[in-house]
Amino acid sequence: QVQLVESGGGLVQPGGSQRLSCAASGIIFRGSTVGWFRQAPGKERELVATITSGGSTNNADSVKGRFTIYRDNAKNTVYLQMDSLQPEDTAVYYCNTKWWAISGKYGDYWGQGTQVTCSS
Repeated sequence: QVQLVESGGGLVQPGGSQRLSCAASGIIFRGSTVGWFRQAPGKERELVATITSGGSTNNADSVKGRFTIYRDNAKNTVYLQMDSLQPEDTAVYYCNTKWWAISGKYGDYWGQGTQVTCSS
């Protein structure tokens, strides 16, 4: 069974920092590309950042220079370091991968999401 478990959300003041974690299990993690998405109330889910198995990253224009995605393959975990947070970053953040489970099933896997609220 594939599980992606996000953690690290919470309340942060504008200009503050927060680090999200996405711990994966049941998946061939080293070969996967993983993405962080977010969904604000009343808005569509949007891609925030991705990281390939080789460590190449891509960020949305709205977070460039503020958010950093990185991975620790030894811990099967992808992180999203968020700096200079603004109220418009408030959303539920999800991690996602489309990849092979250890069971041999290829799938589109999502975590349950973690709430990030940026407010004074």
